[in-house]
Amino acid sequence: MARKTYNRQKAIEYAHKWAFSRNPAYYNFDPIGGDCTNFISQCIYEGSNVMNYTKIFGWYYISGNDKSPSWTSVVYLYNFLTTNKSIGPYGKKVSIEQIKIGDVIQLSFDGNSFSHSLIVVQTGLSPNIDNILVASHTIDRDYFPLKDFYFKNLRCINIEGVFI
Repeated sequence: MARKTYNRQKAIEYAHKWAFSRNPAYYNFDPIGGDCTNFISQCIYEGSNVMNYTKIFGWYYISGNDKSPSWTSVVYLYNFLTTNKSIGPYGKKVSIEQIKIGDVIQLSFDGNSFSHSLIVVQTGLSPNIDNILVASHTIDRDYFPLKDFYFKNLRCINIEGVFI
């Protein structure tokens, strides 16, 4: 299977454009549980330009009623990105020091389950909790310091590339 580079710049440009509004091409999931992972999937799609239309286990969006669980669910997005061996973006769990712009951070507020997805829009030369800035939906943010979230645990997903 062929691979291509994930366009991190396009992903974060999209994040900046839509951080405080909603792209009308996508359903806004805020009223029914939150829009964070939907927004992150949109950003990743902008940087990958490929969806995986495999029912149930793929990663795609056709409409608010026709999408994969991984498009809008924190847990399923993590599972898709870290196990994908088919069409679409793929990645791996990394330490915070290995995070790059366009990568995903997921937060756990209770220390057990992960329930919020963010996209990294800026890091320092040596990424750490104090110099990473993110964008997100549900509570709309852009260039927001990661350290200002109140969380008990986090996991970082480095998007390594895109299968085409």
